[in-house]
Amino acid sequence: METFDVDERWPELFTQLNEAQRTAVIQTLASSWHEGWEPNREDVENLTDHARGAIDTDEYLRRADAAAERHRKAHAIAS
Repeated sequence: METFDVDERWPELFTQLNEAQRTAVIQTLASSWHEGWEPNREDVENLTDHARGAIDTDEYLRRADAAAERHRKAHAIAS
């Protein structure tokens, strides 16, 4: 991904956020992107769900851990 455009790729994930939430989410994701993370819909959805209060921190962390585990398994199989 050459251009950081998560809000254009998945606009439906941002529609229920107010401007402050949207800015916080985009800044958080952009920071990770600058560190080499490749945006994916699942991670963006988890963060936007948390930002708008649809899930609590425990659920956010559970989802993040599950996604990381799937990612580790996929890389182990590919190696």
